[in-house]
Amino acid sequence: MSYPIIKRQPARQWMEAPQGVSGIPPGLEYMSSLDQLIVKQRVEFGEMLSGLEMRNKYDVLNSVGQQCYYAEEESEFCHRQWCGPMREYVMHISDNSQQEVMRVRHDFVCCVGCCWCATDSSCGYEIQIEAPVGNVIGYAKQQTSKWKPHIRIFDANRQPLYVVRGPCCGCQGVCCTDDVDFPIRDLTEQNVLGRMFKRWAGCGREMFTDADTFGVTFPVDMAINSKALLFGCLFLVDYMFYEQPKNNNH
Repeated sequence: MSYPIIKRQPARQWMEAPQGVSGIPPGLEYMSSLDQLIVKQRVEFGEMLSGLEMRNKYDVLNSVGQQCYYAEEESEFCHRQWCGPMREYVMHISDNSQQEVMRVRHDFVCCVGCCWCATDSSCGYEIQIEAPVGNVIGYAKQQTSKWKPHIRIFDANRQPLYVVRGPCCGCQGVCCTDDVDFPIRDLTEQNVLGRMFKRWAGCGREMFTDADTFGVTFPVDMAINSKALLFGCLFLVDYMFYEQPKNNNH
């Protein structure tokens, strides 16, 4: 597959790029002063009216609502309609100069998602994360578990770095409007370093769209590559747990 350059759409006020930051992959300077990123999926009215799955688009914000990045999925039409989260896709992530600074890749794999056998190379969701484009900085992969979501984050040499686990039930509804938390821990799983979460979007959006809001928190002094890996993993959480139910509703 060949992927065209994605042009971001006009949006809210953009965060000003930090100055005097060196030794960081181009475009990731924004992350140097951040301890949180909020990812808001855009509502696709064509999807609401037609029931067809459109390419996902996201605004990425800092804690005060300024936009840091824009992300857009590139995928085949038929894959989106019939393959759900198993589809092949590339997430293009660009900064305020419309420069693509990160890329998240997911290859099509048939019959994945079973938590009991997910560690097998052919039976678990996996993404590859690049920053800048073409430079692989790591991976995030679904792991074996009895029931709860279990993801591990690896560096470019596939050495494990972090463990992400989720709740038994990640559902939200009128009677359950709290954030759904996915704590981020070190390899001992004794120390919580941050969290990924899905926010309650309100009855209308939850029932009729898959335009969700996610977030990730991490220590402000964490290495930039590690922040980028956790940010990239957030898209894996979205596709694994919050894409398929809405597609079925169509």
